[in-house]
Amino acid sequence: MTINIGETVFFGAGRFCRIGAAVVLMAIAGCSSTNGPTPVAAGTGPKDTGTFPNLNIKPQVAAAQFTEAEKNAKLAQLKADETSQAAKGSGPEVANQAALTDLAKKHGDETLKQIEAKCDPALDPTCK
Repeated sequence: MTINIGETVFFGAGRFCRIGAAVVLMAIAGCSSTNGPTPVAAGTGPKDTGTFPNLNIKPQVAAAQFTEAEKNAKLAQLKADETSQAAKGSGPEVANQAALTDLAKKHGDETLKQIEAKCDPALDPTCK
């Protein structure tokens, strides 16, 4: 018997009436609030209220901005530096690739030996 009563109260047609009544009450409560925006006099402008951050006051700039002439001069200098770097070449030239490959092979073995021995030459100069 109580199962049928609970089903009727919570899941029956009465549920829609309760939901509708709740929506209407919330709408009325929302429209009747007095916390809306306050009107501002036409000629007053922004004022410092002492709170942080005050978004009504435009912040002062830390330094003077570049003029168009300064901007163009700096861009010209950057382009000149770019051109001079491009004229030098794309990268360092390798004198002997075979010597570098041999060094890489030996260096790897020596590094593995130091790691396995837990020896740090930066801390212990006698470590090999």
